[in-house]
Amino acid sequence: MSLLLAEPHPIPLHAIAAMIAIILGGIQLYMKKGGAIHKLLGRIWVGLMLIVSISSFFIHEIKLWGAYSPIHLLSIWTIFSLGLAIYFVRVGNIKRHKQVMIALYGFALILTGFFTFMPGRVMHQIAFG
Repeated sequence: MSLLLAEPHPIPLHAIAAMIAIILGGIQLYMKKGGAIHKLLGRIWVGLMLIVSISSFFIHEIKLWGAYSPIHLLSIWTIFSLGLAIYFVRVGNIKRHKQVMIALYGFALILTGFFTFMPGRVMHQIAFG
């Protein structure tokens, strides 16, 4: 963890929020839906995802378009999708809410999480030495 905490800000915040979101999201996927705990954990998860997405705009390790890269497009998609998922649950479209949340978990956390383990990245160093 000391390698991660030694990284420039906001990388530690970004990574820690993502790791907590992966764990919490996994719990959410397997627990009973619709209850008070699900709603509370869902709100926390959305907050974590906003932290991950917004903090990404201040991380510029891969520069393809000025200071930005395709990963920043994913951050925009994530923020938009979070709003869409909230909209769907509020209007009672639980099926679409569930679809968006599963897509967010899979693409914005799991798929991109694999890329953080590429050689040369800090998470690769933490995991593999």
